[in-house]
Amino acid sequence: MPSMVSAEDLAVAGLVPLSSVDWPDHLVATVFCQGCPWRCPYCQNSAILDTRTPGIVPWPEVTSLLDRRAGLLDGVVFTGGEAMRQPALIPAMEEVRGRGLQIGLHTAGAYPRRLAEALPLIDWVGLDIKALAGDYREAAGFNGGDKAWEALRLVLDAKDRLDYEVRLTVFPGAPADRHFTEFLGALRAEGVENFALQEARAQGTDEVFQAMAERWDMPAWRARWDEMADEARSAGFANVVVR
Repeated sequence: MPSMVSAEDLAVAGLVPLSSVDWPDHLVATVFCQGCPWRCPYCQNSAILDTRTPGIVPWPEVTSLLDRRAGLLDGVVFTGGEAMRQPALIPAMEEVRGRGLQIGLHTAGAYPRRLAEALPLIDWVGLDIKALAGDYREAAGFNGGDKAWEALRLVLDAKDRLDYEVRLTVFPGAPADRHFTEFLGALRAEGVENFALQEARAQGTDEVFQAMAERWDMPAWRARWDEMADEARSAGFANVVVR
């Protein structure tokens, strides 16, 4: 990380002052970081993906909120976009930690080296694994599968000191829909215990995905979704959430 980078360099696209849904069983402020290197078709934050767009929330506004809500918040969740894209994330996390708050992270694992540097600061990770490693060009627009699965191993190596949830978002015809049994087997082989199966929704996505969603055979998809949920619950994970 360049020595000149500071928390104030973090490009923040949005700030939710209070959330009970971004980190299980925690009340947090959620910081949306601008930009993502991938282009997942179902992304509900498509408006903040451009890496060239500057942030609209100054970092001092974030810290001012944290100071005003001292004693009310459990922590801060950094999400995106892809929060790990920005080197300034780590000094921002250090400032949050210095205020006695816990840190949660939503990431897709696109930057495993930076994740390894940040993990000692983090208490909980929601890690999106989008497909088998070989399916990432279709699933995310780029061949990033090796990085994502490396990030998974980093998180699992740190599981004795942090909590985590490995998440899959799926929609009709997605690579992980077609290869679901193999995908679950690969997660179990890595030692994943906490798994969340998430259904992609069109709200907030781009026009292309919305148009595709209008053509889905929903009765067939509901049956397939129920089938996948049952398979996930019986795959051997210690904890499974279906949402």
